[in-house]
Amino acid sequence: MTDRKTLHLRSPSEQPTAPAIKKRGRGWEISEKRLDALHERARELRRHPSEAHTALAERFAKADLGRYKFTRHAVVGSAIVDFNCHVLGMAIDIDEEGEDETLARRRDKSLEAVGIRVMRIKAADILENIDDVLQRITAGMRLRIADRKDKARAHAAANPNQHYSRPKRPDNARNR
Repeated sequence: MTDRKTLHLRSPSEQPTAPAIKKRGRGWEISEKRLDALHERARELRRHPSEAHTALAERFAKADLGRYKFTRHAVVGSAIVDFNCHVLGMAIDIDEEGEDETLARRRDKSLEAVGIRVMRIKAADILENIDDVLQRITAGMRLRIADRKDKARAHAAANPNQHYSRPKRPDNARNR
C-alpha cells in the first residue's frame, strides 16, 4: 500500500514577505502552459480580426501618436486585450455582440487592480462613426497622461532625496 501524504500549511510567520517576480508572465501567477495558450490565441486573433478591429487598427497605423503605440491583441497578465499601450498603461477593448459582459467586467477589474485603465468601445460605434471614437480615445489618452504626470509629481514631492541628476562632465571631456 502507498502512504498517504497530508497537507501541511505554514504559519504566516514562516512564509516569505514577498514572492519573487517570475520571468515569464511579467510577474503574474500564470503557468507556462496557460501563457503559451494565451499567446497562441492572441496570434490567432491577429490573423483573423473583426471588421471593427481592422478599421481601428488602420486608423492607429495612420495616426502619429508620438511615443505612444497601441499593440493589437496584446496579452496582458492573464487577459487578451484588443489594443494595449504599455507606456500609458491603457487598454482598449472592443465590445463585440455575443460577448459575456460579466467575464469582461471581471477581467477589467483585475487589469485596473494592477494599474491598467481599460476603455470599452462598442464595435457598432467604430463602424458607424470612427471619428467620434478616435476623439474619445484621444481624450482618454490625455487623461491618462495627466494622471501619470500627477502621480510622478506626487512621488517626487514625497521623496525629495530620490531625484536623478545627470553627472557633470569635466571641462576637458568635451573635446574627446
